[in-house]
Amino acid sequence: MFTLITLPYGLDALDSVISARTLTFHHGKHLQAYVDNLNKLLPGSGLEELPLEEIVAKASGALFNNAGQVLNHELYFTQFCPGGRALAAESPLCKQIVKQWGSLEAFQDEFVAKGVGLFGSGWVWLSAAPDGSLVITQEPNAGNPVTRGLKPLLTFDVWEHAYYLDYQNRRPAHLTALWQILNWAVIEKRYTVH
Repeated sequence: MFTLITLPYGLDALDSVISARTLTFHHGKHLQAYVDNLNKLLPGSGLEELPLEEIVAKASGALFNNAGQVLNHELYFTQFCPGGRALAAESPLCKQIVKQWGSLEAFQDEFVAKGVGLFGSGWVWLSAAPDGSLVITQEPNAGNPVTRGLKPLLTFDVWEHAYYLDYQNRRPAHLTALWQILNWAVIEKRYTVH
């Protein structure tokens, strides 16, 4: 059985970018519903004993959609902290970003552009390939890069429930603001574990 993750910060801790009201609905209602649905769908699937990433990689239909949304949201919510944490210039992740995009700013611009350009609902991801190279992907609906054999590192949620209470239809403003609360230390750890 899966349970709703506990946020690593208070509901009002990210208020400069994500309001407590949005977190209450997004984490407490939306994510809770995905967790509940996943737990109802797992029995008899043959995937009950697998870790969440493996369930996402192997599942289909409603089971995939709910497992994918649980994994996506867990990665999303745990990558933030009040005030954010800078990317260490000497970290392997920073060096790879600069190698591929020329600068952190150029990477961030492309990442936001991909999030803005995703039609409808879904996620924009930074992931690592098995060789350590990085790739930005747009994943519709509950999509996750694990289905492509990639290691997810960083994600921005572009479903409207992630930002509509605070930003209405201003998706670009929301995505740009998320850099202010991103905890790069978490992202670096996900890359080094890779």
